[in-house]
Amino acid sequence: MQVKDKIFLASQYASPHHLVSRLMGVASDCRHPSVKNWMISRFVRRYGVDMTQALQEDPLAYETFNQFFTRGLKPDARPLDATPQGIVCPADGAISQLGSIEHGRIFQAKGHSYGLTSLLGGDMVRAEPFVGGEFATIYLSPRDYHRVHMPCAGTLREMVHVPGRLFSVNPLTAGHVPELFARNERVVCIFDTEYGPMALVLVGAMIVASIETVWAGLVTPHKRKVRSVPYDAASRGPVQLDKGAEMGRFLLGSTVIVLFGRDRVRWTDRSSVRGPVRMGELLALPA
Repeated sequence: MQVKDKIFLASQYASPHHLVSRLMGVASDCRHPSVKNWMISRFVRRYGVDMTQALQEDPLAYETFNQFFTRGLKPDARPLDATPQGIVCPADGAISQLGSIEHGRIFQAKGHSYGLTSLLGGDMVRAEPFVGGEFATIYLSPRDYHRVHMPCAGTLREMVHVPGRLFSVNPLTAGHVPELFARNERVVCIFDTEYGPMALVLVGAMIVASIETVWAGLVTPHKRKVRSVPYDAASRGPVQLDKGAEMGRFLLGSTVIVLFGRDRVRWTDRSSVRGPVRMGELLALPA
């Protein structure tokens, strides 16, 4: 490991994660032209952001950095794969890992794994339908489109906010920070689908200012405790989303983890570890 990588990893443990992220959140919402234009211009140059598919192609036309970062795309930019019963990728990015959930553990990288129950907020009943099932981990780099969409049609059953740290989630930290995705702050969304229960886990990271969902807006911490919000006829009413519909977004980027139960889906041959993917591409088929 290079010295710079060792320094970066050491800084991840020492940094005041939430303070840094809150300050970045304030800066990202700044509307002063000189501030937001500098942030956007520097970001576009550094990461080579392609604006040709954006609904608004001029990056400086956005009122804030956050609006630029969560920009929408042109209607035909992400067509859904037409395979019957196909399950599509929920986001642009790269598949960092995918496979089976074995012995209640999900593979992370380089010999590291993390607990399924911990990932979903520590509730064994919530985790049980996914034991022995399948997972896919999709890493969104800074240059990617940062809205998250439904892999298949589903009805929201429960949303869970799980507090935690905000380690970076790049390949370096994934390979060296134990239990990374079960340690970071995250929003767990459980859906009922024709393929059984599906979980979409939106994982926060360093300088990720916040996570939003289309039904609840900004998801904010609640007294640093796990908070479960049910969605059913007796509470807030059902939230039904079609395949390909937007379900949430990151204000600055991170990782999405998709979970299905045992013998429900199989990953397609086109799904490859560390391979680039786009929202709407075929990810899995019924088992």
